[in-house]
Amino acid sequence: MEYVKSPVKQRQLHARTMKVVVASQICGGAGLAAGITVGALLAQDMLGTDSFSGVPTGLFTLGSAGAALMVGRLSQRLGRRIGLAAGFLTGGFGAIGVVLAALLNSIPLLFISMLVYGAGTATNLQARYAGTDLALPTQRAKTISMAMVFTTFGAVAGPNLVELTGKLATSIGAPALTGPFMLASIAYILAGVILLIFLKPDPFIVAKAIAEVQSEGSNSAKSNEEGTSIHKKGIMIGASVMVLTQIVMIAIMTMTPVHMQHHGHDLSKIGLVIGVHVASMYLPSVITGVLVDKFGYIFMAYASGFTLLLSGLLAAFVPGDSMGLLTLALALLGLGWNFGLISGTAAIVDATPSIVRAKTQGTVDVLIALSGASGGALSGMVVAHSSYSILSLMGSVLSLLLIPIVVWFRNKQSFT
Repeated sequence: MEYVKSPVKQRQLHARTMKVVVASQICGGAGLAAGITVGALLAQDMLGTDSFSGVPTGLFTLGSAGAALMVGRLSQRLGRRIGLAAGFLTGGFGAIGVVLAALLNSIPLLFISMLVYGAGTATNLQARYAGTDLALPTQRAKTISMAMVFTTFGAVAGPNLVELTGKLATSIGAPALTGPFMLASIAYILAGVILLIFLKPDPFIVAKAIAEVQSEGSNSAKSNEEGTSIHKKGIMIGASVMVLTQIVMIAIMTMTPVHMQHHGHDLSKIGLVIGVHVASMYLPSVITGVLVDKFGYIFMAYASGFTLLLSGLLAAFVPGDSMGLLTLALALLGLGWNFGLISGTAAIVDATPSIVRAKTQGTVDVLIALSGASGGALSGMVVAHSSYSILSLMGSVLSLLLIPIVVWFRNKQSFT
């Protein structure tokens, strides 16, 4: 109650929460890099074919769907600390399972472990919500962006440590491609421990208590209803933007390492391109948050669609041996995803009261994860039966759909 009654203490708790979230995001970023950098290559090596090389990405993204639901429900009932810590720890154990699968050359264990590893990806995304619980309404997008931007440090370091972690893995008799997953296991478990120990008092529990006190103190039924109402239009817009951007980003990103390997690029170059891509996913977040707060999430959703369109066209037509142009295409891919995720997240936060916010956020993240799983699993099949260029062009077409969908939901009067 001392936090509920004191705006000063609320601001102090918000500042402390952001420090803890930032520390966990740095570790979480290093953990998620393993799957997107070498997941497809590991599958290709173990399965001996390109057709199913997108399956691991699809599986850990599918696993993140179940984890998003779990983390959302746990956070709603027990707070962010328990929900987020459980998700990161689960992802860490999944990464350990991937290493064991490679050592034992067990495809079933690889697939099961990838599903469990996906919990870290879901939790890394849901951690962005923790910073919004006590943020002022006019600063929510900026707060989201601050939580995300520090993911960059770990997420960029991860891909660029592929060669080093690979050497460490081979030095102990493990396949080189397991090195990044060894790093991921340590990073995810450390992120979970940080949240479990330091995220006290829990910002979500405090935010719910504040909302309850304000609700009880309302002078009219109308003001009480407005304080707990769900704005369906905002939820539909936010979910649509994040789902489409996730499909496009995951599909193209998943097959880029395989595409580069076919054109003679080694692991260090692949790691560099993916590192630039991941940096573009998270590093622009501070600026994106300011733009969303200033111009609104609708404007930035349109910007996401156009940026992803340019990325897909560039990836489709640049020569496979052109390191610079591929890097630019993947940088635009990450930037378009960044625009979509922050604008969509801001729409969800604005549309939900604290009494159902964590549960709603988890449900939406399930849809995002399922869409990413579909994009990852199908990307390998598309490339195997056509080409990487066709896959990229398909991504461009999907990104264009984002604009009319947002316009339709925005003008649909029934969602108010």
